[in-house]
Amino acid sequence: MSRPSATLATRIAAAPKAELHVHIEGALEPELAFALASRNGVPLPYESPEAMRRAYAFTDLQSFLDIYYAAAAVLRTEQDFEDLAWAYLRRAHSDHVVRAEIFFDPQTHTARGVPFETVVRGLSRAIDRGRRELGISAGLIMCFLRHLSEREAFETLERAQAFLPHLLGVGLDSGERGNPPERFRAVFARCRDLGLHAVAHAGEEGPAASISGALDALGVERIDHGVRCLEDAALVARLVRDRIPLTVCPLSNVRLRVCDTLAGHPLPRMLDAGLRASVHSDDPAYFGGYVNENLRACCESLPLTAAHAYTLLRNSLESSFLDAAEIARHVTRLDEVFCTP
Repeated sequence: MSRPSATLATRIAAAPKAELHVHIEGALEPELAFALASRNGVPLPYESPEAMRRAYAFTDLQSFLDIYYAAAAVLRTEQDFEDLAWAYLRRAHSDHVVRAEIFFDPQTHTARGVPFETVVRGLSRAIDRGRRELGISAGLIMCFLRHLSEREAFETLERAQAFLPHLLGVGLDSGERGNPPERFRAVFARCRDLGLHAVAHAGEEGPAASISGALDALGVERIDHGVRCLEDAALVARLVRDRIPLTVCPLSNVRLRVCDTLAGHPLPRMLDAGLRASVHSDDPAYFGGYVNENLRACCESLPLTAAHAYTLLRNSLESSFLDAAEIARHVTRLDEVFCTP
């Protein structure tokens, strides 16, 4: 597949976009991990940041999660979480991300004795700073770990009660296999009653039925990944009819062996089917690319046109939880970038 034209690549890079599928713990670059490890006296099982990167030879989602959770051990203080989120926001701003809806996994940290409030306060300080200094809008989506119980998810929600103004919504992540979304029906119902948006990872390593389960049992507004929806024609028709956003992470899908190669990724088929797909980075420190790298790689390896690129970018903005006026403002700017000769 040929490279996109210089004009298209430039427009993609400069266009306003929303990042709707990024795990803040997955934006922990090895250099920052080593700096925080030194600051906190936490040993890492690698001799250098370069050696840590070389360990990123994943065979599936679980092999990635093993390293991901180990690296998160360096995060201990409010300052650590602020530094992590600030580093991500600066990088996202350089990619012309105007809106970031950021996943975080409180159970990963509270299980290590880090208080819930330490996590949220640190991340929120960075978000406030990003708004003031960078003009980037961001919100936090608290994810429940699906390999844990719903009882533990309710315990996490209880800890979150005092911090609901800091939360945009809730999500469901971690390994899909053996952990269907239906297990979390009650806690998601409670979260929706509290006015929180709801999203869930589904249809990555799990089957198309996992997507249906997330929609029916959890009442989610967005599906994270969702690439296996194409296995079920009725589900595809439903997703198209109901305009359910799918936050697709192509480089992640290749690194975790969801797809063998980027050239074989189903993204073009998803767009041609009328699905409301957009492109995101997932865990950019581990998978080799932030959002612009994902978009650029897709345009180099897949049969995507300028119209496809525009659709992906517009879908990202319109699938965000921003209000309609903000979305319209960003879409106007997107139109200017793509329509200017």
